[in-house]
Amino acid sequence: MDWLTVPLGYDFMRLALLAGMLVGVLCPVMGAFLVVQRMSLMGNVVAHSVLPGLVLAHALRWPLIIGAFSFGLLSTTVIAWVRSHSRIKADAIMALILASFFALGVVFITLFQSQLNLEALLFGDILSVTRSDIAQVGAIAIVTVVLIRLFYKELLFFTFDRAGAQAMGLPVQIIDGGLTVATTLAIVASLKTVGVILVVAMMVGPAIAAYLWVKELHSLLGLSALFGILTSVVGIYLSYYLDLPSGAAIALTIFGVFWFSLLASPSQGLLGRWWRQLG
Repeated sequence: MDWLTVPLGYDFMRLALLAGMLVGVLCPVMGAFLVVQRMSLMGNVVAHSVLPGLVLAHALRWPLIIGAFSFGLLSTTVIAWVRSHSRIKADAIMALILASFFALGVVFITLFQSQLNLEALLFGDILSVTRSDIAQVGAIAIVTVVLIRLFYKELLFFTFDRAGAQAMGLPVQIIDGGLTVATTLAIVASLKTVGVILVVAMMVGPAIAAYLWVKELHSLLGLSALFGILTSVVGIYLSYYLDLPSGAAIALTIFGVFWFSLLASPSQGLLGRWWRQLG
């Protein structure tokens, strides 16, 4: 068991594991809602749209989280506005917003001659998280989980039947806005750990893996969080022992869990399907 306990002797590893578990709950839980609503690309859009906000905040010496959250929320607001005022489909406008905001970030880097560490920003470095980072992620995770628990029935209705929820008088615009804000906060909180690019894998990967095993939303949320914690911990240990980039190790572990689920799921797994065909 030394291989499991020796890394815990280092403070940076204990902090990294704690941060990974918090992000492993926060991102997959929000990702589960995106997967069920077929809006998985939204996580990718927000993750890339925060770049200009980060550069601008860095140039103005503001807290990075303010710039990231502002531009992440701005991107989703633009998408919602275009969808409600035109015939353009969600995937088309999301693809355009992703490219445009990311390009704006590159322009800002040139204009402000920013010294922002892009490698750490894009790919993350969970081994360098601080206690203040963990406190920030933990606060967002706790508030998010508590709100989901309090308004679970409304979220369930909205997720599977938006038109019906509106007809019943539920404030669908507020619910939609709340989910958008929570998703943006989850992505911003995860930037320090897995980075802008790989946060998409953390948000969507555990959720789609869990989607292959369960059918009910509450089960999907729980299993997504479990897969998120598992892949974070395994990825960090792989990063430690194999000297790999932490964000990449976590993302590849998520990919491995997805493929295991795709093959082994009792109801939707490929192995079971092939076995039934042979029988």
